[in-house]
Amino acid sequence: MKKILLPFLILFLSAFFSFAQQTNEVEMADQMRSSGKIYVVIATIVIIFVGLAIYLFSIDRRLKKLEREN
Repeated sequence: MKKILLPFLILFLSAFFSFAQQTNEVEMADQMRSSGKIYVVIATIVIIFVGLAIYLFSIDRRLKKLEREN
């Protein structure tokens, strides 16, 4: 019973304290959205993820080619 109760208690307390940290106002996001800079941030993140995806697919193709040769 102790093995089940202790992790449950830890998870409950961590969830309880995380709700205490929420605020309704996100000033940085509102300011970036009003000035249009949020779109630059989103575009940068998308470019990075697309670049990583292309890199991973190219590595996968190279590995498949090496596996077929052996």
